[in-house]
Amino acid sequence: MRHNKKTFTLGRNKAQKKALMRSLAESLIVHESIRTTKAKAKVLRTIVEPLITRAKRGNIFDKRSIAKVLYTKGAIKKIMEEVGPRFKERPGGYTRITKIGSRPNDGADMVRIELVK
Repeated sequence: MRHNKKTFTLGRNKAQKKALMRSLAESLIVHESIRTTKAKAKVLRTIVEPLITRAKRGNIFDKRSIAKVLYTKGAIKKIMEEVGPRFKERPGGYTRITKIGSRPNDGADMVRIELVK
C-alpha cells in the first residue's frame, strides 16, 4: 500500500526521472523561466530550491554538491555567481509557479515556473 508515500513518479523509472529533473533544473537556472506541466514543476521546485540555498552559502563543498546535480559549468557558474547572491536576504521561496492553461493535445495542466526577482 502507498500510505504516506508522497513521491511523484511521473510515469518513469528512477533513472529517467532523475535525468529529467536534472535537465529541467539546469534549464530553469540558465533561462530563469520555463514552461512545463504542473506535476513536473512541483517536483522541480523540490530540486531547485535546495540548490539555491546551497549557492547562497557559496563554499567549495556547496559548489561540489551543486555540480552533482547540474550538468554544465555554465549553469554552475550562473547559480553560484548570479542566482545565489541575488537571494542572499531571502529565507526561502525562490520559485514561482503560475498556471497558463492546458496543453491542446492531451489537456495536461501547463504552468510557468520561474525564479522570483
